[in-house]
Amino acid sequence: MLDIHFIRENIDIIKAGAAKKHIDADIDRLIIVDDERKRLRQELDQKRSEQNRRSNEIQRANGKEREKLIEAMQHLKAGMAESEEQLKTVMVEWQKLMLTVPNIPDMSVPDGESDANNLEVKKWGTPTEFSFTPKGHVELMTALDIADFERGAKVAGFRGYFLKGDGVLLANAVWQLALKHFSAKGLMPMSVPSLVRRESFLGTGYLPQGEEDLYKTQDGEYLAGTGEVATMGYYMDETLNISAFPVRFLAFSPCFRREAGAHGKDVRGLIRVHEFFKWEQVILCKAEHDESVHFHDWINRNTEEFIELLHIPYHTVVNCGSDLGLGQVKKYDIELWVPGENTYREISSASYFHDFQTRRLNIRYRDAEGNLKFPHSLNSTAIPTPRILVSIIENYQQSDGTIKVPEALVPYVGKTIIGAAR
Repeated sequence: MLDIHFIRENIDIIKAGAAKKHIDADIDRLIIVDDERKRLRQELDQKRSEQNRRSNEIQRANGKEREKLIEAMQHLKAGMAESEEQLKTVMVEWQKLMLTVPNIPDMSVPDGESDANNLEVKKWGTPTEFSFTPKGHVELMTALDIADFERGAKVAGFRGYFLKGDGVLLANAVWQLALKHFSAKGLMPMSVPSLVRRESFLGTGYLPQGEEDLYKTQDGEYLAGTGEVATMGYYMDETLNISAFPVRFLAFSPCFRREAGAHGKDVRGLIRVHEFFKWEQVILCKAEHDESVHFHDWINRNTEEFIELLHIPYHTVVNCGSDLGLGQVKKYDIELWVPGENTYREISSASYFHDFQTRRLNIRYRDAEGNLKFPHSLNSTAIPTPRILVSIIENYQQSDGTIKVPEALVPYVGKTIIGAAR
C-alpha cells in the first residue's frame, strides 16, 4: 500500500505506473473519497472539541441553564453519531480503493503487454545437445516408474501426480541441497504455514485482486501459493529493532494454486500443478532504495548459483510492466532450459517491493534517529519441486532412457544413475 499523501502529491506518476503495469486503478475516485474522508474527520474533530467545551460548561451550570446545555449536548451527540456513520461508510470505500493502487515500477522496467516482452539480461550455459532424439519428462518418468500421472489424476483430479521411488529421492535431494546452499548464505530456515489468514494475503498484495487463484476454506482461511505470505506475516503489527536488519528467511512450505487463468496451459506433467513444495527467500531491510536493489540482485544470484550447481542451462530476464504484480517494483525471472519443449521455462522469480507490503502489514522499525519507518521487503523463489525435476530429468537423460544424477545431488540421492539395471 502506498501512503495516501504520496499518492496525492504524485497522481500523474501513480497513473503512469498503473498504466505501465496494465492495472486498473481509479485514482481520481480515490482522491474524491479521500477529500470526503478528511472533511468528515475534521468535522468530527470539531464536534469532539465542542463536546469537551460544553461538558465543562455543564459542570459549572445550574438549574435551567444546565438543562438547556444538556439538551444542546444531546443534539450534538446525535450529529456526531451521524458523522461517524458517514465516516465508516466512506472509510470502507477508501480502503477498497487504496488496496487497488499499484506500486510504481522502477524506471528500468521495460514496457510490454505480456511475458513475451520480458528482456533477457543474462544467459548461462548452452542448450543441451543430444546424439539421440530427447524425450519429455512425462515419458521418461513414466517409463522409469518414478512418477504416475494417470493415477495422480484419478486420485487428485486434473494436474494431480504421484512421485515414486527415485522420483521422491530426487525431489528430497533437491530440498537438502537447497537447505545447505541457501543456509550458507545466512538465510534462517523456517517451516511456515500454508493455511493462512486473510490479513497476510491482503498485506502481501495477493488479495483482493488474486482471489480467484486461491483455495479458500469454509472457515475463511486460504491455502497459500508461496511461503512468502506466511513469512511476511511473521512480524505483522510489530516494531523491529534496527539491529535486526537485514532479516533473512529461508521458508519451506507446501504451496497450492488453482491456476484459474491457466486453462489449456501445460496440461501434462510437472510444469504447472495445483500442489507443490518450495523453498522461498524472504528479506526485510532498511527503507533505502539502494538496499533493496542490492538485496534484489543478491537473492536472484543465490538461485542462479544453485542452478549452476546442477549444471542446467538457464537465462535470466527482467520482467516488463504488465508482468509485474500489484506491489512489485521490479522482478527477475530465471528460466531453465527444457529440451522436451526446446525452450526456457520459469523456475524462479525475485522481486522487491519497497515498503508496499510492510505498510499494509504494519511492520515497522526505528532508525538510528528514533524515527518510525516501514522496512523494505523482497522475496525470491529459492527452488520449487517438482518443477525443477522437469529440467533435471530432461537435461540429464541418456540414450537408454536412464537419468544421470547431477553430481551435486549424488550424495543425497545415493546413486549416480536413475533407472540403471541392478
